[in-house]
Amino acid sequence: MSTEALLSDLRGQLRDGGLHGCLLVRDLHTGDEVGIDPDTQLPSASLVKVPLALATMERVRRGELDGATMLDVPPGRITTPGPTGLSRFRHPVRIAVDDLLYLSTCVSDGTAADALFDLTPPAQVAEILHELGLRGITVRHGMRELSETPVERFDAAQVHLAHALAIDAGTSGRGHRVPQLDTTRANTGSARAWVELLQALWTPSKIHPEVALRVRDLMAHNVLRHRLAPDFSSDATTWSSKTGTLLNLRHEIGIVEHSDGQVFAVAVLTESLVPANVQPGAEALMAQVARTLRDHLRQL
Repeated sequence: MSTEALLSDLRGQLRDGGLHGCLLVRDLHTGDEVGIDPDTQLPSASLVKVPLALATMERVRRGELDGATMLDVPPGRITTPGPTGLSRFRHPVRIAVDDLLYLSTCVSDGTAADALFDLTPPAQVAEILHELGLRGITVRHGMRELSETPVERFDAAQVHLAHALAIDAGTSGRGHRVPQLDTTRANTGSARAWVELLQALWTPSKIHPEVALRVRDLMAHNVLRHRLAPDFSSDATTWSSKTGTLLNLRHEIGIVEHSDGQVFAVAVLTESLVPANVQPGAEALMAQVARTLRDHLRQL
């Protein structure tokens, strides 16, 4: 099947599955790539924790921070649906910066991430990205803002109303009545921008090798593996990734390394058009489309 015919077919599959998808898969050795709307900017949700980890580790390398520094972190908001790590704690904790990096990146702990943002504010994270030649990702706010969406105003039986608002309240210019979904106010990035970040981490030039290695190791130990991992993990591959979820957004970025030496960067950003919180079919479809693109590249 030609690339054009394949992309048309995959767009139809996404549409039939109730998803708008922005994807890019790139062979890191050859530079060959294939994607669907890869330059569309979407809110990043928890994907922003990868730039946060990169900026934090870069500041450690520069001597501005010490990974062994102990911080007192107050308990998280345990009533927030779906939190992990410190976000579920009921009592204050004393924890090292290095361990906050693990919790923020590997278990997507929003409270841990905000403790790191207190050390390196969003504007400084963005500045470090620019210094490292990464200009397609915006970092405007921490994670607290992501726990103040319409979802938190409804009980479980009415969560679909928040998702309906997320789906219907956008504008053609990607503005939105929900601030966290407004690309002029939210943390954002395109599939291409996330692939550029992945390439910079896996084939570092401007990023210091020790910093890149640490971020790669964190992504390799990501414990949230329900989305793309089932289609990219095997005895012959290694899958390193980060997920992002907010209202009707379901994202994942990652690197699949094959035992034969092939390495592919994968970025999948989606918006669901179905007003429901739990959508395992959408998760499976994301992975299926991404794997189909990867398989197509391997055959070129």
